[in-house]
Amino acid sequence: MKKAIALLLALIMVLAFAACATNSAPATTTQPETTTQPETTAEPEAETAEPEAEPEAEETDALVVDTCILKEADDKMINTYTLLAVNPDAPFVDENGTAVTDVQINSVGAAALINWLLSEEGEDLAANYGYEEYGEYLFYLKDDRPVSTADIPEATDETRLIRLSTTTSVNDSGLLGYLLPIFEEKYGYDVEVYSAGTGKAISNAQMGNADLILVHAKAKEETFVADGYAYVLDGMDAERMSYMYNYFVLCGPSADPAGVKDAADVSAAFQQIADGKYPFISRGDGSGTHTKELSLWPEELGITAEPESFEAYSDWYISANAGMGACLVMAEEMGAYILTDKATFLTFVANDGVM
Repeated sequence: MKKAIALLLALIMVLAFAACATNSAPATTTQPETTTQPETTAEPEAETAEPEAEPEAEETDALVVDTCILKEADDKMINTYTLLAVNPDAPFVDENGTAVTDVQINSVGAAALINWLLSEEGEDLAANYGYEEYGEYLFYLKDDRPVSTADIPEATDETRLIRLSTTTSVNDSGLLGYLLPIFEEKYGYDVEVYSAGTGKAISNAQMGNADLILVHAKAKEETFVADGYAYVLDGMDAERMSYMYNYFVLCGPSADPAGVKDAADVSAAFQQIADGKYPFISRGDGSGTHTKELSLWPEELGITAEPESFEAYSDWYISANAGMGACLVMAEEMGAYILTDKATFLTFVANDGVM
């Protein structure tokens, strides 16, 4: 009897276990479906949300540069660019003023590049540079500019390397990076660019390290000519070949605490910056931009290129001794005012403040 009861109990347990297993099987099959379905539904929603967020991020990124143009197109802010061919018989000197001999000037290569830049092709390319990207012209051609129709020779092993000493304005704006590859590919030359402030670019040529210069400081160019470092290229009327221009612009923080945007002209704007002792970044490097800036300060301040002339203003006047791109970065970081050429400024903004 006891054995029968035990067998009966065992049978009941087996049947109960089988029933439990049968009930669990659908739960195991259904649960992944229940769990997976919301995940499958949620994924497209997440994917749809991401593209909506991207334009907002791009719009924010486009506004990372707070520095903006506050004063422009003033007659005192015209910025003219000039080409000069280096005289192979110039009195070259080193940085200490000691005469340098055995200087080799590639006059053929220099003439080729100058004639191409002043050709219809070269001038049209320069005049239209940047318009498609910025919706405005970065450089303008002078009405009385020289135009070359000279034949341009192909490069040879002896004339292939051309050394161009130039200002940071035409380099940082991207103009040379656009023009020179076209010239090089067409005629087989290699152009080596030395880019610095106009003062340093001219000094580099005076040491015999350049075949031509492209700069924008009239007084310094005239001294360069008077000292015998340039010559009149065949077909041209003078040593200085001024052919294009743009404008300097006075930039600063969008809040414009000095109120220069509403100033009567650029001279009044500089007066207001000085009166309020608002931070100003000066190139301080003897460049064309630096030279122009010095001419715009109120005469009574006595600010010149000499450090002692602005020592008393060191709490707001910062002499950086740096290129245009680096100075723009400083102005952005410090919320300072700055004078710059417009082409480099627009490039700075397009690069989100990275130079």
